[in-house]
Formats: sequence, structure tokens, C-alpha cells
Amino acid sequence: MKSRTFLVLIAGLAFVSFVALSETGTEKSGEDLKGAYGYDEFDRPESCRQCHTGIYYQWKQSMMAQAYTHHWDEIEYFDLAVEHAKRDPDFKDAVDGCNGCHAPLAYMAGDVPPPRPEKKPRANESVSCEVCHNISGYDESKLYNYSYYMDPGEVKYGTRGGNQSSIHKSQKAPHIQSAKFCANCHNEKSPFGADVKSTYTEWKNGPYSDEGVQCQVCHMPAAPGVRSITEGKEYDDVRQHLFHGAHVPAKTNGAIDVLVQPSRFEYEPADKAVFTVQLFNQKAGHKIPTGSVEDRLLYLHVEATDANGKTYHLKVDKKGFEGEEYTIASDDAKAYQDFKDMMDVPEDFDGLPRDGVPEGDRIFRMPYFTKEGIMTICQWNTAKLGVDYRIGPRETKVETFSWYVPDEVAEGTLKVRAQLRYKLLVKPVADFLDVPEDESKDRTINTGETEVEIYY
Repeated sequence: MKSRTFLVLIAGLAFVSFVALSETGTEKSGEDLKGAYGYDEFDRPESCRQCHTGIYYQWKQSMMAQAYTHHWDEIEYFDLAVEHAKRDPDFKDAVDGCNGCHAPLAYMAGDVPPPRPEKKPRANESVSCEVCHNISGYDESKLYNYSYYMDPGEVKYGTRGGNQSSIHKSQKAPHIQSAKFCANCHNEKSPFGADVKSTYTEWKNGPYSDEGVQCQVCHMPAAPGVRSITEGKEYDDVRQHLFHGAHVPAKTNGAIDVLVQPSRFEYEPADKAVFTVQLFNQKAGHKIPTGSVEDRLLYLHVEATDANGKTYHLKVDKKGFEGEEYTIASDDAKAYQDFKDMMDVPEDFDGLPRDGVPEGDRIFRMPYFTKEGIMTICQWNTAKLGVDYRIGPRETKVETFSWYVPDEVAEGTLKVRAQLRYKLLVKPVADFLDVPEDESKDRTINTGETEVEIYY
């Protein structure tokens, strides 16, 4: 493997019309990958950088390059998951399996749990070039939990094949262009069989699948460029290795339209005013939020501001569906009591605030529960799922806010503003675990505004 770094300096180009997919039957998948290969069977990303310079730096800035080193992932894995497995060995396989997607090289090397990122292990390479481009296929009978077939070696699977350097052979592989490729890690089942990640399934059941729009279209958009400096050829459709999703504000900004209308154009004190808010998922091919749904918090906050600048908070109207209580923010509700099974907490620990957002705001979420019925943010500890009140692709949610106009409201124009806000992590959890603030701070997805007149 070390000779490859030297050979790139020779920079020879050759053409191979076809390199057959391995048919040895030795490729492993899923839990069979654990300890199946050594670190030395995979090149480091910096080796790929020598030829695929632009693509390397795109990847380097993405969450794929941080799947193991990202601060919240490190805290959740080491402070919660690993500690839980120490206290309850029944979770050991599931916790080791986190690395099948977050640090695949470490998992395949049997280096689990890997050293912490500060030790600079090869686990820090996260989901590297060698991971995706050595995948020869996947087990279509179970498209979840790292179901990919790994075939480390000279053949690298990609979208083109053909011209190549003296470093490796290139095989055009349709499987790498399919949404099924993404399902290997973006669908996940817990040890209890709960579908704790279902992004692929959401896409599969939605309109974009019917139209043939694969995940890669949005998350790896095509653009003019070169795939390799040794080849030097410019293409019109080089896939950008951006993998941009929830952590990139440009991706979430405007993902959902927010429109608001009043039931009348004027009111007087004591009148019942009803404001209707429509939220249309016009940008994502899956539900919002998706992925680590147990962490995410998408909520709708509505305020009315009178002519004197006084602001009133409006609470959402209840619809009456089963499990709705988990979709309306509460000041009193507690959750996450299962932390006491994973870490040292005071004897009287009774959980944390469930929501940490203004009471009465509508939350678009799907709660996760332990076998004891405790709401949790721990996927490996999830036995069942609650009501799914997220916003699906091209779905419109309609919420109403009924408000009796107070006597003290100022005469004149009343401005009503509906703001859809998003947190990557529930703030009470982030604060409790000392997660950096950027995970729990509010982002504004979109806003809608309307005006009515108040008269006496």
C-alpha cells in the first residue's frame, strides 16, 4: 500500500474498458465486517488528495469527514453509549456498531471502541474516500445498519470508470449512484428493531423516488470540474462531495415555506382572532426533520405585536390526535431519565425538561421511547417510536392559533409573525452534557407575517 504514494508521482494514465465487480464471494457486510480487515488495507484520505485535490477538500469540510470527530457525536458516543455498554453488556454489539457508519475503518479493524479523537486514531478519518469507493454493493434484503459489501483493493468503484492513474483501477458501478447506497447508514434499526433512522425509507415512500430523483442529486450536486488532476479532463457533471444537510444553514434555510393568514382583517378587544399557518416542505425529498430525529427540534413560534410594540405569545390550537402532547411544548414535561443508566447523576435525578422552547409552541417531531416508556435521545436504547408529526416531502401542515384579543392591546395595526425555528439538539440535553452551543442554538428556517387592525 505504501508504494501507491510513490507511484502517483509517476502519474501515468491508462484506460481500462471494464473491471468486473469482485465475484469471490469473500466480501463481508453488516456485523460480519467487525474485525474483518486491517487498517493497512485502506489508504488515508491524504493519499487520495494528491490526485483528487478538489474533491478531497470538499469532503474535508463535510460532515462525512467529521462523523467520528464531531463534538456532539463524540460526547454521545463516549459519555453515553460506551458507558451504557459498560454497565449493561447487552448493548455492547449495538454500541460497537455505531462505528460501522461513524468510523467504518475502525469497525472493520476491530478497533472498538476506538481511542478518542484527541488521540488521533485512524477512526478520525470517519467516512473517508476509501470507505465509499471500496464498497462493491450492498445487501438489498436489509438496507440498514452498514449493510454494504466491502472489497478493499486496487479497484475503486465510482460513477465513470475508464481513465485512471497508476494508483488504482476504476470501475463504473451503478450501485454508487443509487439511493440504496445511502440507505446503508441513513436507515438504522435499534437492538429492539425500532427504525431509529429512516431517511431512505422516507425518500422511498415519497414523490422524489417515483420521479427518479436520487439522494445524490441534492446532496452531491453535479457541476463542471475535474475528477483528477492526473487525468486533467474537465467534465460538465462532476459530483460535488459536499454531502450538505442539516448542519449547513444554506441547506435548511427556506426548506419549508411559512405562510400566515387571519380569519378577519379587523378585531376589537375580547374578539376571538384565529390565525392559520401553512407550512409546506418544498425542498427536501424526505421528512423534516430526518436522520437523528431524537436530537432535532423543529418548532413553530407565533407572536403578535401591537401598535405600541407590546408582544403577545400565541399558543397553537390542539388537534386531538393520539400522542399530540409530545408535539406541543411544555414547561413541566420531563424526559431523558435513562441518562441515569449511563452516567453518574444525583440520586434524585428525575430527568430534564423535555423541550426547552416556549410553552404552547407546535413541535414537529417523532419521540423515541425506551422499553420502560421513557422518552430518550439514545437510539441504541430505543424500543418504540411515538407519533410521527414531521413534515413530509411536498406535505403541507396547517396549524391554527386562536387568541382572544386582550383589553389592553393598543389600537392600530397588529403585526403577527410566525417563525419556524430549528435546533440540531434539544437545548436542555445540550446544556446538561456541556455540548457546544452551536448544536442547540436556534436557526430560523422561515417566517411568515400578516397584519390586522385593532379598533375600539
